Amino acid sequence: MADPSSYRPKPGQIPDSPGVYKFRDEHRRVIYVGKAKSLRQRLANYFQDLAGLHPRTRSMVTTAASVEWTVVSTEVEALQLEYSWIKEFDPRFNVKYRDDKSYPYLAVTLNEEFPRVQVMRGAKKKGVRYFGPYGHAWAIRETVDLMLRVFPVRTCSAGVFKNAARTGRPCLLGYIGKCSAPCVGRVTPEEHRELADEFCDFMAGRTGTYIRRLEKDMMAAAEDMEYERAARLRDDVGALKRAMEKSAVVLADATDADLIAVAEDELEAAVQIFHVRGGRVRGQRGWVTDKVENVDTSGLVEHALQQLYGEESGDSVPKEVLVPALPEDPEAVSQWLAGRRGSQVSLRIPQRGDKKDLMATVQRNAQQALGLHKTKRASDLTTRSRALEEIAEALGLDTAPLRIECFDISHLQGDDVVASMVVFEDGLARKGEYRRFQIKGFEGQDDVRSMHEVISRRFRRYLQEKERTGEWEEGPAATGAVPADPRAVAAQEPDEVPVPETAGLGTPAGAGVPVVSGASAEFGPAAPAPEETLVTEPAEPREDDGRPKRFAYPPQLLVVDGGQPQVAAAKRALDELGIDDIAVCGLAKRLEEVWLPDDDDPVVLPRSSEGLYLLQRVRDEAHRFAITYQRAKRAKRIRSSPLDAVTGLGETRKQALIKHFGSVKKLRQATIEEICEVPGIGRRTAESVAVALAAAAPAAPAVNTATGEIIEEDDGGSTT
Repeated sequence: MADPSSYRPKPGQIPDSPGVYKFRDEHRRVIYVGKAKSLRQRLANYFQDLAGLHPRTRSMVTTAASVEWTVVSTEVEALQLEYSWIKEFDPRFNVKYRDDKSYPYLAVTLNEEFPRVQVMRGAKKKGVRYFGPYGHAWAIRETVDLMLRVFPVRTCSAGVFKNAARTGRPCLLGYIGKCSAPCVGRVTPEEHRELADEFCDFMAGRTGTYIRRLEKDMMAAAEDMEYERAARLRDDVGALKRAMEKSAVVLADATDADLIAVAEDELEAAVQIFHVRGGRVRGQRGWVTDKVENVDTSGLVEHALQQLYGEESGDSVPKEVLVPALPEDPEAVSQWLAGRRGSQVSLRIPQRGDKKDLMATVQRNAQQALGLHKTKRASDLTTRSRALEEIAEALGLDTAPLRIECFDISHLQGDDVVASMVVFEDGLARKGEYRRFQIKGFEGQDDVRSMHEVISRRFRRYLQEKERTGEWEEGPAATGAVPADPRAVAAQEPDEVPVPETAGLGTPAGAGVPVVSGASAEFGPAAPAPEETLVTEPAEPREDDGRPKRFAYPPQLLVVDGGQPQVAAAKRALDELGIDDIAVCGLAKRLEEVWLPDDDDPVVLPRSSEGLYLLQRVRDEAHRFAITYQRAKRAKRIRSSPLDAVTGLGETRKQALIKHFGSVKKLRQATIEEICEVPGIGRRTAESVAVALAAAAPAAPAVNTATGEIIEEDDGGSTT
């Protein structure tokens, strides 16, 4: 536990201006990010007597080992920079809202020539119009099914669309009148886009215009005695009204607002959001978070606004945002929201009328969500704690293994040998820390040798990180455990592949802030004085930038997928590196036996044991992750072509060559002058293509030994 006075800035070093600050721990990881109107006043609060600090704040400042800051010119820039850093560094002491599920949206792909209506989840894409989120995908499909009578927009996939265009026959929806069938030319692209725009207008809340127009056309058709057309229009009006009934009217027709409610206790907080568009509730979502920092309702609201609108723009940010409490600086937050939307945004607390009544409904939903979450989590925490305790007892560990790493080897008859590393912390998967390996130390099938190589490489990186941070006092480089030059390890092992986390880190420091001018200083036991800097673009990423390192944290328990041989190989790899404080075990698939190093008999956990269930989940996740990677590598190898070896030849020019000559076989027979005739292919590239194809030419035709048939090359260059 660090003493905050050891890294407290000297008097007068902290500027009295707006800015964003970061606390780092002894491993240079960013553990907390905050903003302030006055950095001097805010940071002084962290360095008072520990007895006067909130327990969460006390835990943060005693975990930290240094503090640094960046000065900005306005509170709006501070808000944006704080959001960017929280997304980038994922600090453990910041409140982070995460969806309890991926909500479905009704999406219209206006970025395509023929826009498509579909259900979409995940990150939003540019050029796509979104409506929602909805609680269930079936609710979207019911709404779309009703509206396709009036707005017959394309809903088919790209493959179905192309196949219909090729055959000249539309799909079933085209025959029954629920698609305008642009695939076969029944409507022009302009007419189809107009249908898509009308669909979007109706979903955006402009419903009265279309219903009145349809009713007028229905009456005119009846007067002209076109009774069949009048009946169809009547059914269309009914379908639109039923679609409107699925979202209740709660506010005036022109109201576009988001209502945010917060329910909290000392440890957790739940946030519920109702999205109102055109006076109707179009969607609902909610989050639950741990209160890992000392924050009140105003702070929770501000964090929720950052989470909701940090990646949004345009109409996705409503004209009005109703909250239970205003943020600490409502003017700055309103300006930030207005910048995201491109026009004025009203941020206020509803005081009376329908909006206050609806806010009470949202608040009740938040209370219920918090109660349900606490009920589920209590059971989940109990189960996971019991599982970790059972594992510790069965394996003779001093403490419960809070971090477990599991390794698995995957291959297909000795080809494309790969390995996986999965991480579980507190019994839960940490997918952002999964890693994949390619086995390159040897060729062929040898699971034991592969396991030894992977464990050696993983923990050699760990020792390298300890040496870099000064935690490894004995100098492992001198003993041969770690190369003296850290770059040597990177050069030897370029193939460990980090897996991006679904939450995503990815915003560079300072992203979203056009120009941030000010000071950036770091303080430790022997900290230099701060220097004035002008930051105009993100700095090059450094090893001490605070991001989670690739192999920086050791596990308390290392699990291998296999029996005694694999366990012995893992233990031998650790012994060779001088690591003796990590427990090792293996889980054999056949009888689900747990093997320990140097033990002739396995540990048999009861079939109903929570500890066994957890080990099985860890092992199965490692197997899934490894086999997914192995299949991807095999598929890529099968799809490979001799043209892949040509440096600088992209996919577009490869396709142009194949299209021009018809196949790789004919391309191999072409002269350099003939290759140069292909648009975009210069003489130097043509020479490289000829050399690559000549080197990859088979010595003799391949023959199917069962039939005697000569196997020809297909258009992609692989054999069939």
